[in-house]
Amino acid sequence: MWRARAAAACLVCQSLGNSGYGMKGKSPLQKLHLVSRSIHHPCYSSSKFQRPPLRISVQQFSSLNHLTLRKTKLLYVKHGYQPHRNFWLARVASRLLKLRYLVLGSAVGGGYTAKKTYDQWKDMMPDLSDYKWIVPDFVWDLDEFIDFEKLNKVLPDAEDLAKLLPDFDKIGESLSSLKGFFSPGYNLVSEVIGASDLLLLLGTPGETAFKATDQGYDDDKQYKKVSDKDKIDQLQEELLRTQLKYQRMLERLEKENKELRKLVLQRDDKGIHQRKLKKSLIDMYSEVLDILSDYDASYNTQDHLPRVVVVGDQSAGKTSVLEMIAQARIFPRGSGEMMTRSPVKVTLSEGPHHVALFKDSSREFDLTKEEDLAALRNEIEIRMRNSVKEGCTVSTETISLNVKGPGLQRMVLVDLPGVISTVTSGMAPDTKETIFSISKAYMQNPNAIILCIQDGSVDAERSIVTDLVSQMDPQGKRTIFVLTKVDLAEKNVASPNRIQQIIEGKLFPMKALGYFAVVTGKGNTNESIDSIKEYEEDFFQNSKLLKTCMLKAHQVTTRNLSLAVSDCFWKMVRESVEQQADAFKATRFNLETEWKNNYPRLRELDRNELFEKAKNEILDEVISLTQVTPKHWEEILQKTLWERVSTHVIENIYLPAAQTVNSGTFNTTVDIKLKQWTDKQLPNKAVEVAWATLQEEFSRFMTEQKGKEHDDIFDKLKQAVKEESIKRHHWNERAEDSLRVIQHNALEDRSISDKQQWDAAIHFMEETLHSRLKDTESVIEDMVGPDWKKRWLYWIARSKEQHVRNETKNELEKLIKCNDDHAAYLANDEVTTVRKNLEARGVTVDPCLIKDTWHQIYRRHFLRTALSHCNLCRRGFYYYQRHFVDSELECNDVVLFWRIQRMLAITANTLRQQLTNTEVRRLEKNVKEVLEDFAEDNEKKVKLLTGKRVQLAEDLKKVREIQEKLEVFIEALHQEK
Repeated sequence: MWRARAAAACLVCQSLGNSGYGMKGKSPLQKLHLVSRSIHHPCYSSSKFQRPPLRISVQQFSSLNHLTLRKTKLLYVKHGYQPHRNFWLARVASRLLKLRYLVLGSAVGGGYTAKKTYDQWKDMMPDLSDYKWIVPDFVWDLDEFIDFEKLNKVLPDAEDLAKLLPDFDKIGESLSSLKGFFSPGYNLVSEVIGASDLLLLLGTPGETAFKATDQGYDDDKQYKKVSDKDKIDQLQEELLRTQLKYQRMLERLEKENKELRKLVLQRDDKGIHQRKLKKSLIDMYSEVLDILSDYDASYNTQDHLPRVVVVGDQSAGKTSVLEMIAQARIFPRGSGEMMTRSPVKVTLSEGPHHVALFKDSSREFDLTKEEDLAALRNEIEIRMRNSVKEGCTVSTETISLNVKGPGLQRMVLVDLPGVISTVTSGMAPDTKETIFSISKAYMQNPNAIILCIQDGSVDAERSIVTDLVSQMDPQGKRTIFVLTKVDLAEKNVASPNRIQQIIEGKLFPMKALGYFAVVTGKGNTNESIDSIKEYEEDFFQNSKLLKTCMLKAHQVTTRNLSLAVSDCFWKMVRESVEQQADAFKATRFNLETEWKNNYPRLRELDRNELFEKAKNEILDEVISLTQVTPKHWEEILQKTLWERVSTHVIENIYLPAAQTVNSGTFNTTVDIKLKQWTDKQLPNKAVEVAWATLQEEFSRFMTEQKGKEHDDIFDKLKQAVKEESIKRHHWNERAEDSLRVIQHNALEDRSISDKQQWDAAIHFMEETLHSRLKDTESVIEDMVGPDWKKRWLYWIARSKEQHVRNETKNELEKLIKCNDDHAAYLANDEVTTVRKNLEARGVTVDPCLIKDTWHQIYRRHFLRTALSHCNLCRRGFYYYQRHFVDSELECNDVVLFWRIQRMLAITANTLRQQLTNTEVRRLEKNVKEVLEDFAEDNEKKVKLLTGKRVQLAEDLKKVREIQEKLEVFIEALHQEK
C-alpha cells in the first residue's frame, strides 16, 4: 500500500516537474516535513539528475485572485556550489503537497482497510460518547458560525501557493512571533488535531497498529504488533492525558477571563463609567436570608428559601471544602476538636478584590494578606465563643459572613457544627442532641441543598451523617455527596473498589444528585489554597482510580464540585423563589387584616419605632423638670426636710434644753446640740432629701397619665429608664461642704427682725407641738386601750396588759398633778411608791413598764405646757426686743424654732439652686446615655416593649420587607436570564 502511495506521489512529481513552476533559491530535502522526507522517490536518484543552472521565469502574483502565469525576463539561478540535481521538482511537490499526501494516503489506505475489516475494528473501539466533552463546545459549533464554502472560494489554489514557497521561512518566522499572542486558541486547535490523529492511529484494523518513525532520509516505516488489551490501555491513557491537558488549558483560559473580569470590575469600582453599580443577585438574596434569620415565625410562615447546607461528621473536612470553594483559609483551625460551634452563613459573590466582611461590621479583611486572614479567623472564633451561652457547647445563633473575589461561584453556604457520636468531658450533656436539632432544622427545608461531607480515610461504617441525610432527603433529590481525603483513602484502603462503590452510590444507604471526590491538602494547617489545588491536580493526574475509570473526570476536584453546587443552587432558587414570594404575600395580607381589626386607629409601629417614640417622650419629661417653679421646689424641699429632721429636733435638742433651769443654760444646750447636728448629720440629710425629691418629681412626670395620648405600652420602658438613670446619678460631692457652711451660719443667727417673723415662728412652733401631741396621745391610747365611750359604743374590751397600763397611767397622772414642774425622769423611790400603790389595788406591775408609761405621760404633759406657753409668747416680741429684761416671760423656745425655720428656708433655697442649675441637667444626660444603651441592646427592647401589638407590628414590617426584596430579586433574576 505504501509503495502504491509512493508511486502515485512520483507521478505527481513528474507532472509537476514538466509544468515549469518558478522558484527563488533552493529547497533542500533536509528542510522538508518529516512525513515528506519519509516518502521514497525511486524514479529520482542523486546521480541521474544533475543539471546546469536553470532559466526560470519570475512571476508577479497575488494570493487574493487567480491570474495566469506570465513569463518575464529569464534569469540564471544557481543552486549553491554545484549544479542542482534533477529531482528538485520532487522536493518542491513533497513540500507543497504534504497535507494532500497525508489526507490522500490516509483516506485511500484507511478507507480500504476500514472497508475490509469494519466489523472487527468497530467491535474493538470503545464508546467515546462519554468523552465528547474533551473537545470544547465551540469546535462542534464551528459550522454554525463559519461558512466553509465561502472560505474555500477565497483561499488560493495550489498554483498560487507554489509561488509563495520562496517566502515560506519568513512567513514561518512571523507566525512563530505571533504564536504567544494566540497561544490559547493555537494550543486548542493543535490539541484537537493531535486527538484526531490519535483516534485515526488507534482505529486501524486487525490486531496490529502501525507507528511511523523517522530514522533518516531512506528509513522505511516499521511495524509493531500489539495486543487488544495494550491498545485499550494506551487509548485510555492517551484520553486521560488529553483530558488533563484540556483541563489545564481551560483553567488557563478561566484565569485569563478572571483577570479580565477583575479589571472590568475595578474600572467600574473606580467610577470610570460614572455609573452606580447595582447589587449583585447573590447579595440581594443574602439580604433576604439575613432578614429571615431574625424573623419570628409566629404566624406559621416558614423559611423555605434555598441555601447550601454543609453537614458532615466531626473532622470530616467540611470547613476545608468550604475554604476551597471560597478560595481562602477563613475559618479557625484545629485538630481533633470541635471548631465550628455555631452555624456560619457564607455568601460567595464576585468582586474585583478578594475580601471578606461581616454583616454587622464595615471592616474589610483582605484575604490575600496573611495578617488579615489571621484577624478574620480570630474574629470568627470570638463571635462563636460569645454566641455560646453559659453551660452550652454549641449555639443556634448564625454568624453571617460575605466573601467576595474574582472568579468565585455565587452561592450561599451554611457551615454547621460537625455531627458527633459521643459527648466528651468539657461538653454540655445535651451537645449531641443540640447538633442534631440544628442540622435537622436546616435540612428540613425542602429547598435546601444538602452538601454531605464524608471522610474517605475512615471506615464507611463509622459514618453518622449519612443516616441523618437519608432521613431528611430519602430520594436524594437535593443531596450532593462529597468524599474527602481521597489521597489517604487510596493509600490506606485495601480495596479500591470500595471507593468506587461509594462514588457510585452503592455503599451508603442514601441517594444523591451527584458524587464527588476531592483532596483538601496534606493535613497541614499552614498550606495555602494554591498549593492545595496544585497537590489535588497532581494527585488525580497520577491516581490509579482515575486511570482505571473507577472515578470519572467530572467527579473529581473541588473546582468541579463548586461548579456543580453553584448550578444546583441557582436551579433550586429559580424553581422555588416565586413560590416563597407568594407565600409571604399571603402572610402579609393576613397580618394586615388582623391589624385593621384589632388596632384600627393606631399606626403600625414596630419595636424600633416604638422605642424612638418612647425615647422622645422621656426626654420631653426630663426637660419638664427645668420648668418647675422655684416656689414649688422650695416648698416641697422644706416640707420634706422638716419631716426628716423634726424628730431629731424635738427629741434631741428641744426636750433636753427645755429641762434646764434657766434661759442661759437653755441657749447653751441648744447651741451645742445644733453645732453637733450641723457638723455630722444635717448636710447629709439635706442632700438625701434633695435627691429623693428629684426622684419623686422625675417619677411623677414619667408615670402620670397625659389623657388620651397616654400609651401604657411604654410603662415598662419608662420605669427601667428611670431606675437605671437614678442608679447612675450621683450628687455633687462638693455640694455637701458648701451646704454645711450655709446651714451653720443660718443657725447661729438669733435676730428676729420684725413681728411678722415672730408670729411665723410661733405658728411653726404650734404646728409642730400639736403634731407631736397628737402622735403622743395616739401612742398612749394604744397602750391603755379604748376609753369608756368606745367600749360602750363599739363593744371593745381592754386586754390584760392594757388594763395594767391604764392603772399605771392613772397613778402617774396623780404625780404630775401634785407637781407641775416635775422632772422628765422618775426617781427610784417614786417608782417604788407607784408600784406599791398598784399592788395595793391588786395590780402587779414591772418597774420598766412604769418608766415606759411615765415617758409618754410626761411627754404629753410637757407638750401641753409648751403649747400654753406658746400662746403666752404671742405678745412677747416686745420683751424679746428688750432681751427679756425685767420680765417673767421668757420665749427662748420661740427663738429656737425661728432659727430652725430660717435654716430650713435657706437650705431649701440652696438645694433648689443646685437642682435647677446642675443636677437636673446631669440627670438629663444620664437619661440620654441610658436610652442610647437600650437602643443598642436589642434584648432590652424586646424585654421592655412587649405585647401582641408590638409583635404583630414587628412581623408585619418584616414580612413586607422580605416580600419587597424578594420581588426585586425575582425581577433581577428574570433580567439576567
